[in-house]
Amino acid sequence: MELYLDTADLTAIARLARILPLAGVTTNPSIVAASGRPLRELIPALRDLLGPQARLFAQVLATDAELMVKEAEQLKALDSNLVVKIPVNHEGLAALKRLKQCGIPTLGTAVYSPLQGLLSALAGADYVAPYVNRIDAQGGDGIKAVIELQQLLELHAPHAKVLAASFKTPRQVLDCLLAGTEAITLPADIAEQMLGSPAVDSAIARFIGDWHSAYGSSALLG
Repeated sequence: MELYLDTADLTAIARLARILPLAGVTTNPSIVAASGRPLRELIPALRDLLGPQARLFAQVLATDAELMVKEAEQLKALDSNLVVKIPVNHEGLAALKRLKQCGIPTLGTAVYSPLQGLLSALAGADYVAPYVNRIDAQGGDGIKAVIELQQLLELHAPHAKVLAASFKTPRQVLDCLLAGTEAITLPADIAEQMLGSPAVDSAIARFIGDWHSAYGSSALLG
C-alpha cells in the first residue's frame, strides 16, 4: 500500500508527513502553479522535506509525443526518484512507449475509463491514475472504474499499479481501499478529514478528566 499526498503545499506536506506513513507526493501543472514555485525549485524542496526514499511525481505540459519525451527527460534530470506523469491520449500513449524504452518510470494520468487505463499500462506506464470523483461528476461510477481497471491490470499488465486520484470524500478513499487499490493520492484536506474526529477528541478529554479527578494530576506515573 502506497499513500501519497496530492499537493505542493510545503507547509501541509510537512504537517502531514510527521503523522502519516507517506510514500511521497504527486503533483500536476495546476498544483505546481498554485504553489507559486517553479519545478526547478519545488522538486528539490520536496526532496529535502520528504527524504531520499520518497517518490515524487511531476507531469509534462507538452501536447505532442516528442516534446512530452523531452520534458520527461528534463524532469527526470531534476530528481532520480521521480515518476513522470503523462496524460493518456493519442500522443501520451506514443510518449509512454518511448519512455518505457528509455527506462523512465511513468504514470498514465487523466484516466476516465478502465480501457483507457489498460492501454496506458500496455504502453509502459508503471502507475495508472483513474480520476475517481471526476468520473462520478460525469455521471459514471468512479469506484466501479477503479475495480474494473484493477482487474484488467491483474490480467493483462501485472507490472502496473492503480494509483487512484481525485477524491472529494473520505468514503471514496475507503471504497478504493476496500477494493484492494495498491496506491492512492489524497488532497491535503481529505487527509485532514480522515484524521479528524470530534468523538476522538471528546474521548481523550474524558480519559484525562477522569484521571485528574482520581489522582489530582495529569502525570501518568506521578
